[in-house]
Amino acid sequence: MNWFAPPVEIETQVHARLPDAFRDNRPTAWSAANRAGLPVDSFLEGPCLAPDGTLYVVDIPFGRIFAIDAKGDWHRVAQYDGWPNGMRVAPDGTLVVADYRCGLMRIDPKTGSVACILANAFSEGFKGINDLQLLPDGSILFTDQGQTGMHDPSGRLYRYWPDGRLDRLIANAPSPNGVAVSREGTHAFLALTRAAQVWRVPLDPAALSAKTQVFAQLPGGLSGPDGLVVDGQGRVIVCDPGHGCAWVLSPLGVPLYRLVSCAGRSLTNAVLMPDGETLLMTDSATGQILRGRIPA
Repeated sequence: MNWFAPPVEIETQVHARLPDAFRDNRPTAWSAANRAGLPVDSFLEGPCLAPDGTLYVVDIPFGRIFAIDAKGDWHRVAQYDGWPNGMRVAPDGTLVVADYRCGLMRIDPKTGSVACILANAFSEGFKGINDLQLLPDGSILFTDQGQTGMHDPSGRLYRYWPDGRLDRLIANAPSPNGVAVSREGTHAFLALTRAAQVWRVPLDPAALSAKTQVFAQLPGGLSGPDGLVVDGQGRVIVCDPGHGCAWVLSPLGVPLYRLVSCAGRSLTNAVLMPDGETLLMTDSATGQILRGRIPA
């Protein structure tokens, strides 16, 4: 049964492509665990924009951070022994990274220096953190996904405060992946990849997550929702690598648009340009960044 009218389809175009000089097609420890040991030349994720228009992305298997300038030129700003995933630009211009291996990391794009912010939770190692959001109060909201799923719904959502306090908001999530915050700052949206759901989680300073709700149920398949973005109208954009698209949901969870990949199927994460309508999306498996325009 279809509850809603079919969403309007939107075409996408290639915005940028990882240059061949940076591609290194070979098996890695990451591909052994995530791609059945097949060789990979990159896996782009974590797009974020600096105020000067620089677009930053991570390359998970090779622990690399790239900057793409206004002319479309790619520069490697850092490389280290980690698996960086979600990334955001902090107010001081540094990059805060959710790293599956290392925890929360801070990278200075000017010098390439890498420092650890948080390596464990109460002395216990993380399962494998995935994505994050920086909140106006200075706290960091991040997901701890690891290899959880429907067989093991023990993924977590944490909030790390500037004073060092760490709150565990959710501890029973099957594969928590992307995370975004509502315009009002009152709720977080949480992508549950293996459950093919997006949850709506109250953000309370007391770390109470009462009345967490399924905001959207996506179609099943080989994979579920990944990165999330909330736009200026409160719409929730959901990257879906299982179906090669990004869904645009109304503030009530109604599907409005479907941006269809013009390249590979693995649309994993996205960022909105300053105009609030142009969406840049990482097509991870092909090492490309796609562009689509969402009607205002």
